[in-house]
Amino acid sequence: MVLPLIVQKYGGSSVADAEKIMSVARRIGRGRDSGVDIVAVVSAMGDTTDALIDLARSISPTPDPRELDLLLSTGELVACTLLTMALRTLGYSALSLSGTQAGIRTDTTYGRARIHSIDTGRVQMELAKGQLIVVAGFQGATEDLDITTLGRGGSDTTAVALAAALGADRCEIYTDVDGIYSADPRIVPRARKLDEIGYDEMLELASYGAKMHPRSIELGSFYQVPIYVASSFGDAPGTLIHKKPDENPSDEDPMEDRIRVTGIACNTNVAKITVRSLPDRPGIAAALFEPLAKVGMSIDTIVQNTSVERSTDISFTVSRTDLDEAVRQVEGVLDSIGATGVVSDATLASVSVIGSGMQNTPGYASRMFRILADGNVNIDMITTSEIRISCVVKEEQAQEAVRLLHHGFQLDQDP
Repeated sequence: MVLPLIVQKYGGSSVADAEKIMSVARRIGRGRDSGVDIVAVVSAMGDTTDALIDLARSISPTPDPRELDLLLSTGELVACTLLTMALRTLGYSALSLSGTQAGIRTDTTYGRARIHSIDTGRVQMELAKGQLIVVAGFQGATEDLDITTLGRGGSDTTAVALAAALGADRCEIYTDVDGIYSADPRIVPRARKLDEIGYDEMLELASYGAKMHPRSIELGSFYQVPIYVASSFGDAPGTLIHKKPDENPSDEDPMEDRIRVTGIACNTNVAKITVRSLPDRPGIAAALFEPLAKVGMSIDTIVQNTSVERSTDISFTVSRTDLDEAVRQVEGVLDSIGATGVVSDATLASVSVIGSGMQNTPGYASRMFRILADGNVNIDMITTSEIRISCVVKEEQAQEAVRLLHHGFQLDQDP
């Protein structure tokens, strides 16, 4: 008889010490006892990854990316093997696998590798033997078997990718929060937990600060893998991320009734780079951004201001963790593109209003801007999508902006 298959992922806080690892093992054991096959994906224990990065930088200010990835992958291996030992101590048959042993193949972009394919043969063979499988998250290997890591939050991506490749019934993400909220409850105490949310809205929340890795949501959406987010420290119901039925409000509904803001996101990992006085001619933007693309760097908001003198300033945002490398790449092309200089600002954050149907319903943007203006929050940059409006603000004002928007869009009231 083929058992239902669930992929479970446990974050670093869930496996931070021996007691918590045993608690996770008991949870997995209860799942097996209920008649379910389980593949568990684990992150490194607690702050292990940060400690390894600090250790590497104490040896070299700029560690070699290949060697750094190999070093960082060991954190997940420790958690993976300890959890397997805990399962065996409880009497379950279990096997640990590294990302490479689990068949995860990636490109060669160290530090932020992308999964090319997953050979599930080994995992399926061990499942057929009745084993519980524990996989080290956050990692894979190139075709040459060099170890790579998937970037911050990469264990989420590992779990959803494995669930898709194995045809699992769903992927469960266990962490230190009990679901997805309308805002960060540490910032907004009255934030509401969502019972469910669609992939598109969750992708925007994840991209702009919510506690999920955006690439995992992209994979879940593409392969239609339901993702359940819950706490590993209790049994409270969590949030289901899945394809929700299309909502098509009548055009006769009052405008305010058609506005469905799902949540407010805040991302403090934001830095702005401004390139001064570029010539305003075709090809300049391409020459500026191509070096950033070649090193795998993601760009978010882009603003270009053209003056009457036919020169332009271009400002764009990157992750604060990517700022130094981004500035190096830009400085490398300043002379060739004819720019006069580059400046950066690492004191920013973004706040985002996220909800369905924004592009087709008037009032979202003006309402957001008025709420921020009335709260004396200055807007530095603005970017939008079909279901999101984001404003870049000073980091010191970001939390207050979240509280203002959460209250202003009435998210602290029962739906």
